[in-house]
Amino acid sequence: MRAAIRTAVLPLLLLGLSGCAGLGLEQVLQAPTFRVENGQQAQLRYVNPSLNSPLGGAAVRLYARVGNPNPVGLTLTRLVGQLSLEGTNAARVDFPLGVALQAGNETVVPIDIAINFSDIPGLANVVRNALTGRPITYALNGTVGVDAGLLGQPSFGPMMLLQGELRATR
Repeated sequence: MRAAIRTAVLPLLLLGLSGCAGLGLEQVLQAPTFRVENGQQAQLRYVNPSLNSPLGGAAVRLYARVGNPNPVGLTLTRLVGQLSLEGTNAARVDFPLGVALQAGNETVVPIDIAINFSDIPGLANVVRNALTGRPITYALNGTVGVDAGLLGQPSFGPMMLLQGELRATR
């Protein structure tokens, strides 16, 4: 009996929440949480010069543990932001994700970012640290968008998504 009541009431509650235009979805849903995945080392890899990148570049891979604190499943649809290395803006991040986040669960998401050295003249400290094997500090700030089904497609941020250290790999 209770299961039948819950089954009948939950859709009505969701419809009622989706109809509250003045309430704002950001107040109904909580933002996904981001933290560094400790089981995976963030990496910086050099990319050889090419026609499109005559000075070469770097590929950064960050591993985020993304959590959904909401009682409903979401799809992480977009991440727009800025990657900083050693306190210097290094790359603009703007890509779709399409990662399903189950209610109350977490998942590990690799985030790949390309850096073109000709676009960033102020990364001397990053190159020096990479060549000497020292860690390189990073920060990823941005806004994330989610698809919450009947509850809509809100965005959250800007906010600090990740920060930590990475090392150059060969």
